[in-house]
Amino acid sequence: MPGQTTFFLRRWPILLGLLMIAIGAGVWADYRRAAPPDAMAKATYVGGQACVECHQTEHQAWAGSHHDLAMELATDESVLGDFDDFTFERLGVTTRFFRDGDRYMVNTEGPDGEHHDYHVKYTFGYEPLQQYMVEFPDGRVQVLRVSWDTAKKEWFYVPPPDVTEERLLPDDPLHWTGVAQNWNTTCAECHSTNLQKNYDLATDTYHTTFSEIDVSCEECHGPGSLHIALANRNSLFWDRNHGYGLAKLKSLDSEPQIQTCAKCHSRRHGVHPEFRPGPHFNDSYEVTPLYAGLYHADGQIQDEVYVYGSFLQSKMHAKGVRCTDCHDPHSLKPKFEGNALCAQCHIPAQYDTPAHHHHVAGTPGASCVECHMPETTYMVVDPRRDHSIRIPRPDLSVQLGTPNACNKCHVKPDEDAQWAADAVEKWYGPNRRDDPHWAPAIAAGRAGEPEGEPLLTAAVRRETTPAIVQATAVELLGQYNTPSSNAVKEQALESFSPLVRLAAVRSISPETAAGMVETLAPLLTDPVRSVRIEAARRLAPLPEQAFTSQQFLDRKAGLEEFRTEQRMHSERAAAHNNLGELARVQGDPKTAAREFRIAMKLEPWLAGPRRYLAEVLSSSGGDPAEIRRLYDEEIPLLERDTELAPGNAALWYELGRLRVVTGQYGPAVEAFRQACELAPGDYRFRLMLALGLERLHEQTGERRHFDEAVESLRKLEELNPDSPDAKGILQRMIQTRRGQDGRSTRPDPEPESAGE
Repeated sequence: MPGQTTFFLRRWPILLGLLMIAIGAGVWADYRRAAPPDAMAKATYVGGQACVECHQTEHQAWAGSHHDLAMELATDESVLGDFDDFTFERLGVTTRFFRDGDRYMVNTEGPDGEHHDYHVKYTFGYEPLQQYMVEFPDGRVQVLRVSWDTAKKEWFYVPPPDVTEERLLPDDPLHWTGVAQNWNTTCAECHSTNLQKNYDLATDTYHTTFSEIDVSCEECHGPGSLHIALANRNSLFWDRNHGYGLAKLKSLDSEPQIQTCAKCHSRRHGVHPEFRPGPHFNDSYEVTPLYAGLYHADGQIQDEVYVYGSFLQSKMHAKGVRCTDCHDPHSLKPKFEGNALCAQCHIPAQYDTPAHHHHVAGTPGASCVECHMPETTYMVVDPRRDHSIRIPRPDLSVQLGTPNACNKCHVKPDEDAQWAADAVEKWYGPNRRDDPHWAPAIAAGRAGEPEGEPLLTAAVRRETTPAIVQATAVELLGQYNTPSSNAVKEQALESFSPLVRLAAVRSISPETAAGMVETLAPLLTDPVRSVRIEAARRLAPLPEQAFTSQQFLDRKAGLEEFRTEQRMHSERAAAHNNLGELARVQGDPKTAAREFRIAMKLEPWLAGPRRYLAEVLSSSGGDPAEIRRLYDEEIPLLERDTELAPGNAALWYELGRLRVVTGQYGPAVEAFRQACELAPGDYRFRLMLALGLERLHEQTGERRHFDEAVESLRKLEELNPDSPDAKGILQRMIQTRRGQDGRSTRPDPEPESAGE
């Protein structure tokens, strides 16, 4: 016995070591066990209920949130509006809400102009308003404009932003049965989980599906099948390739989370039908830059732009702040009430004091968000805060007419923007401003003013300028075709920001095919899909021999991505206009004509497709009678658009070009004059005005038209001294004037193509 004890005592370290080796080997084998590299991509949706067992706290916070109530079947539990035989009347149209047993019903004007009973199948949203939706036999789901005010508990009408007091006729795309109120294409993607639009162009029908009717777990975290499989596999570790099998929204990098939220909380355009939560926004969407009508010149929100484009302008975004620093990710509510939310980072003793805000504590003027995140109300009753979180700048209101937070509260006659600007300077001194601000540059660029070029150039080159502002400035520089502006655009092609690179690809215009290839071909392999697509589109007109074999293959791949982008929007005319233009520039008039005809059929009220089709037919031996008919039909549509948007210089320019084609030189000149007045620095507008005046002079023989054309060309030389166009045309005009018959043999200026 003593010998056996000694034997085991001598060997137990060896046995223990072997046991530890075995355990270590098992742990190592467990760690090394990994799901296939494509497991994340192949994950499937399992439904939010599968998450509840392990994530009860998160589920309870989500229940009753705006995400939870984003869309519901119309039931006694979900409907808030009064359906007790209530009649709402506006501009001669009656809408009656009533019940038919368990079904919620509405009687209102339909697409044929007659009143019909419709079954209200879905509710949309919860507060401050709830909307109601009707499903039609072709799969279209349409959103009623008459909505329920959840605060006042009354019905009200939600008008389009620019048609507030006008009755919408049934054939108007803004009518509740029109494309603007179509849930499938306009709203659905951001109110449900795993939305598949499933539009069928051949039958013009929808077969839209979703895995869950509301915004549930997997819409933000991604498909959950891999996560559940990993959680149930009795391992000590998450997967070494895929972590916990979901998007990593809590990583040190804030972008995966912000870009996941941006899918829905942004004004954007889809470029690919698939979206993966995480830092992949720009592979599936293009965020809209600070365009006029959407944002004020200083970047404040104007139209509904849904947060992301504003937040990208903020210093908070630049410092790495993310959505969940302020919002609970599941209830969506602010994490703290009042100024305590901002006090997470900003010391109250320094900022939450009258010495900083110069207002009485507890009043609106002492609230951080009232000054730095002012509200704009949309849909009549829905106030939304500006997430650019900016310093109030009433001095910019004086200079540019932009709004400011001060004058949202201070509205007495003697409390104007100058009064507010004086107060701010008195409190903080002249150096408190975040100057130089980009607003004057954006304003000048939008107006096409000559001084816009140096201001925009400075904004692009300033390191502190947010990327979305730089991108906007680069696009605006596209109208200044000068060596200095072209140099800025070329530099922008190498920006770290895909927004800036995309803007540069759009705006740069090398003078030769070789220059186009040299400049843009490297962008065909950009890591971001939206940039690749735009580079391929810009290079589409060039022949195969302009490229190396690899460049040609890269362009081919980019154009296929472009076609995929257009096909995902195949229910809209714009997609077919784009496909038609691609076919046209690549020498396929038959396909181009087919696409333009589809666009005309889908949206017959839309200006553009008829003109594009006429141009294709003109260049490919089409029927002259049809071509003339198409032009004659197009002119009233453009005239209508200039009446609806008289401040849009591009519309006047297009109308002028169309009138030139049809020989209406007098009206064409008037349209070009309007364009030049709205954008006095735009080179194209001024050039077409000069050419139109030349034709009008030849037609009428009146010297004043010749003199005005010369004046316009002189201004062209001022705008771009290095361009040969103005000098060459002016020299030719003077020589023609001195000629024996005073007539030019130059043909009418050709209109530009549909896509450029």
